[in-house]
Amino acid sequence: MAESRGRVWTGVIRVGPHRGDHRVAIRAVLSVGVPLVVLLLLNRLDLAVYASFGAFAALYGRTDAPRARVRMQATAGVILVGSMLVGTALSALSTPALVSVAVVAVLAAIVTLFAYRAQWHPPGALFAVFAAGATASFPATASTFATVVVVGGASVAWSLLVTTVFVLARRGSWARPTRPRPPIGAVAWEMTATVGAAALLAGLAGALLVGTHWYWAMVGAVAAVGGAHVTARLIRGVQRLVGTLLGVLIAAGLLALHLPPWLVIVVAVVLQAGAELFVGRNYGIAMLFITPLALLMISLASPASPEMLLRDRVIETVIGVAVGTVVAIVSAGIRRRGARG
Repeated sequence: MAESRGRVWTGVIRVGPHRGDHRVAIRAVLSVGVPLVVLLLLNRLDLAVYASFGAFAALYGRTDAPRARVRMQATAGVILVGSMLVGTALSALSTPALVSVAVVAVLAAIVTLFAYRAQWHPPGALFAVFAAGATASFPATASTFATVVVVGGASVAWSLLVTTVFVLARRGSWARPTRPRPPIGAVAWEMTATVGAAALLAGLAGALLVGTHWYWAMVGAVAAVGGAHVTARLIRGVQRLVGTLLGVLIAAGLLALHLPPWLVIVVAVVLQAGAELFVGRNYGIAMLFITPLALLMISLASPASPEMLLRDRVIETVIGVAVGTVVAIVSAGIRRRGARG
């Protein structure tokens, strides 16, 4: 037991080696920053969340060969836009929060299974859950669907263009990847069930105990159960919790400054770069950048006060990580008993 705790805490503070993360950071900055600048010029920063989620497609396949990377980003982009459409439908239909939680939890399970089969990197359904949950919390009408497709789709297309230009500039090979896809077996179904259950339970708890930003609890739970084994899941949960709590302090300082929109974009781009420099090396450090970035983007489109955003982010993250950790431990116990049986 002591040895297991030691591995967890060692994993929490370990910082991995730098492996070309600066190139990914540059691609992410261009993919996220340019759409935000365009929206600023059009005086439509209220649509920044849709553009940001679409641009998240650029974050996939960072270590994959060029052809596999572009294909993964295109697929992820379609799923991210689709997730936003699911959330928009929930909002437009004025779906009760508990029903919305159930729908997003099903989405989390489906995307988890697909991501495992397609060998996504980063793995899992975290971005899809975030996209669906956030858009479900924003007011929407019938015309919002077209807005999501246009703004989100344009961001996806731009991120693919950025990736392609970088590949061509570095004269990367477009050879077809030969890596076989894993079969959908017991591991895949266990991951799918674990993510779905964690997302559902955390979302229900968040909606009942806090309310508005229940999707943050779901995102926290999905992150906490995203590892390949229970130790990795515990490490990720602790990193997300500690990183979020410290990141909220940074966000509080930024929101208190009441920055003009153009400066918000500059800060967001810097935070995005910092997140990509560390997300593959230490998830906790990356959360110091991701948390204020998410809160800044939400604040552009949300009428909620900064105090409410900060409070909800802390409480919902605690709920999500706690639920995710319990589900991860229970899931590991069931798997061990099944192996012995």
